[in-house]
Amino acid sequence: MSCAPGANPLAHTAANGPPAGFFLGLWHGAIIWVTLFVSLFDPSVAIYEVRNSGWAYNFGFVIGAACLHGGGAGAAARRRRRNTT
Repeated sequence: MSCAPGANPLAHTAANGPPAGFFLGLWHGAIIWVTLFVSLFDPSVAIYEVRNSGWAYNFGFVIGAACLHGGGAGAAARRRRRNTT
């Protein structure tokens, strides 16, 4: 048994319209902390859209989460400030 998730059986399917793509992944990644907080109180809210376009949605989600929440640059800036003082 592996720690990595398996294939998404709902990928490339849509309930009401086309599956979520890159830009929705980017948006969902950007609002991940708000969505996490809301999902604690509303079980119908999920952090990740399982009906997605596959790699494009995943890529957008990771880019949105990393860029809008500091990514690696935030850690590098903290390290640089700590070394100069």
